[in-house]
Amino acid sequence: MYFENLKLKKIDTKKVKASQYNHIEKEYKKKKLSERLTQIEGLKVQRDMYSAFLIMNVNEDLESINDKKCENRFDKFVKLHDKEINRLKLNKNLSSMGI
Repeated sequence: MYFENLKLKKIDTKKVKASQYNHIEKEYKKKKLSERLTQIEGLKVQRDMYSAFLIMNVNEDLESINDKKCENRFDKFVKLHDKEINRLKLNKNLSSMGI
């Protein structure tokens, strides 16, 4: 099986607060649940996808986001984000995602 040697790591979601963080501005901003898009460097990104990106870049302490990793990986994230958004736009049943 492909996943045999993987370990599950659980982040501290109360400390990471991925849905509120902006790695460029290095600050947290509480958002309404209805806000599905967030602005990062003038780009509109889907909030849940961006949260997953931030979680991917959590420090070993599992309590904080590594801004340097985010900076190094953000361009690739945007390309993949846009590709996936375009793919999802073909499905008319996904309006709740903010697409």
